[in-house]
Amino acid sequence: MKIFVHDYAGHPFQVDLSRELAFRGHEVSHAYFHGDLGPKGKLARSAADPAHLSFTGVKLSRPYDKASFVRRRFDDVAYGKAVAKLVHSDKPDIVISGNTPTEAQSAIVNACKQTGSKFVFWVQDFYSVAVSQLLRKKLGPPGAMVGAYYRFLERRQFQSSDAVVVITNAFSPLASKWTGTEDNVFVIENWGALNDIAPHPKDNAWARRHGLHDSFNFLYSGTLGLKHNPDLLVQLAKMVKGRANVVTVSQGVGVTHLEQAKAELGLDNLVLLPLQPFEDLPMVLATSDVAVATIEPEAGIFSVPSKVQSYFCAGRPVLLAAPQENLASDLVRRNGAGLVVDPVDQAAFLEAALRLLDDEALRADAAAKARSFALENYDIKSVTDRFETVFDYAIGSGTVERKI
Repeated sequence: MKIFVHDYAGHPFQVDLSRELAFRGHEVSHAYFHGDLGPKGKLARSAADPAHLSFTGVKLSRPYDKASFVRRRFDDVAYGKAVAKLVHSDKPDIVISGNTPTEAQSAIVNACKQTGSKFVFWVQDFYSVAVSQLLRKKLGPPGAMVGAYYRFLERRQFQSSDAVVVITNAFSPLASKWTGTEDNVFVIENWGALNDIAPHPKDNAWARRHGLHDSFNFLYSGTLGLKHNPDLLVQLAKMVKGRANVVTVSQGVGVTHLEQAKAELGLDNLVLLPLQPFEDLPMVLATSDVAVATIEPEAGIFSVPSKVQSYFCAGRPVLLAAPQENLASDLVRRNGAGLVVDPVDQAAFLEAALRLLDDEALRADAAAKARSFALENYDIKSVTDRFETVFDYAIGSGTVERKI
């Protein structure tokens, strides 16, 4: 089968899927946005990769600016056209696309119609819902109208999909409503790159390089925007100064906020590092005594940070500030992999951090449970079996028996 995998963000676990599909004999083209500055997986061929696996980083003519809605909108359209051009060139049997801005996704869906490729919508988030909430908050009634337009576009994309993969059961009702049927909606939860991220000793080469091998470290890894409430990390650094470091391995406007706070408050235990090469990630995560993740209150169930899956693979105890109904919150709570607090409850966040700092047994138990869950649920062969079922369903126009 000729498969075109498009993951706008270039995350590690999607790359994992492409490699396994290629090892099974499929011809796989993996495309992603080269201009996205977030964490990336292994997006280059290695000597061990099958010959029929290729990677394409889609580039724009100018830097992508998330801060300007108008400029961002034009860039999204241009990006969609660039990916659509790849679809026309490749003429795959199947296109699966996720993490993609709404207008860019429309161009990809249209390209599939024109080439006869089956389209699988991989729903990591309801992008138009998030945009609608943001625009309504920023622009009032005019923003609500623009948001309604984006919801219309995304609903139409769902209706045009031959199959839909959602990452949580909580997404299924809206996905089924927008497709008009439950029959082509499949639930496959995200996973971590288990083959690439394993537990390492805390005293490792990366930790020594940064002088973090013999200190207690709260570590945040991944994109950090203002929406992630970086002030939680500032307050944590203030509280544990003299006892522990707060380390961020990150990029985003939230880092600027941390830089200012570090200088103004003299927080020498707030260690700010840029995103690291993916091959260093296991050592980076091993440096943490507690791995930290935050999700803004507005996210609700519609945002699941992939960093949590990486923390599980690395066998690290998790301190998560997130809405209670969020999938990541449920994952950490249900498996005893750490502590979860409301993202707006700063006192609870700091109290949970102190509990983890002071209780070595709690940390060890949470770390073991996180790793155990990853081993039981993140096997890429089992995950790929499920995606192949989805692809067979889409190719067969719904005639293949559902097995997931």
